[in-house]
Amino acid sequence: MREEIIRTVEAHREEILRTYRDLHAIPEWGLEEFKTSAYIKERLNAAGIPVRAFTETGFTAEVVGNEPGPRVGLRADMDALPFKNEAGETYYVHACGHDAHSTMVLWALLVLKELGLVKKGLARAIFQPAEERLVGAKRMVEAGAGKDLDELYGVHIRPVQEVKLGQAAAALWHGASTVAEVTITGKAAHGARPHLGINAIDGAALAILGINSLWANPAAQWSAKVTKIVGGGVASNIIPDKVTFTIDMRAETNPLMEEIINKVKAACTGGAAAVGATAEVRILGSVPAAEYDAEAIANLSEAIKDVLGPEGLIEPIHSPGSDDFHEFKMADRTLKTAFLALGADCKPGLHDPQMTFDPEALLIGTKILALALARRLNS
Repeated sequence: MREEIIRTVEAHREEILRTYRDLHAIPEWGLEEFKTSAYIKERLNAAGIPVRAFTETGFTAEVVGNEPGPRVGLRADMDALPFKNEAGETYYVHACGHDAHSTMVLWALLVLKELGLVKKGLARAIFQPAEERLVGAKRMVEAGAGKDLDELYGVHIRPVQEVKLGQAAAALWHGASTVAEVTITGKAAHGARPHLGINAIDGAALAILGINSLWANPAAQWSAKVTKIVGGGVASNIIPDKVTFTIDMRAETNPLMEEIINKVKAACTGGAAAVGATAEVRILGSVPAAEYDAEAIANLSEAIKDVLGPEGLIEPIHSPGSDDFHEFKMADRTLKTAFLALGADCKPGLHDPQMTFDPEALLIGTKILALALARRLNS
């Protein structure tokens, strides 16, 4: 089985690389991946693999076995990132490797179908929109894309500083991530009569001081930092009655994230109240921390070793970065999950518009993912 998969992936090398180049050439923002979805669906339809739409751009594809067995899924994100050029115009780039993930998941499913390796149960590929907007997985979950799955595997290419080409980990422990917007409301007044007003900037300053002063367990990874602030008006002699600022919060675990959010809310409420203002804290987006399953990690680890050798399997990686893949687990606590951290020599780093990686990683990832599913559906 191992040799079959490796040989077949190598036989399709040029097609796999061409698929990646095609997807890289049509970057699209989250919830707008119309060309990307159409391209992938066309390739699946040509292989006789049925697809099912769950959102406007998100869909699944399944290869079903002839016997009862586990229902195992692969998830790929599809969206690109927005950037601004010198003229201030927005353009999109696949600077986080989602085109690579879609390529690997697509071809893993195509290889399984071609070789007839889904003997029992089913293999389901989930092509998900809007990971960068932190809403795609939740929408797919709510629409039922992960329903009845027993196992689900994710994949992400990694920066060269973290994992090198020829290496991979079977667990990428993402942290929880939350973005909040805070509105401090005071009372406008003339600068010559400040006692008649409530300066919202003063309230915001105290709130931010409180955020920067909060503490959680220093043995765990966490952070809370203000990333944007807007306040004041056109005239310099008006006491402003409104300030808004955004907060980026990260935590190693979901309970720790809940603690950080509650402390940030208290800091904002208390800071505003100290000057007689009020604070409204609105959560703009949130994704949970990773919670994986030992059995799924073990299966993925064996697939990595089969492809890269024992020396290619590295220890699990803990990252303050986040991924909405974990919404599937939160929706179904019985779901067994693992996440492939794939060495690809990404340079200079993820979310850089000049990001590049070694395309050999596409072949390696396709082999690992196909083998991980074949081990569960063909034995």
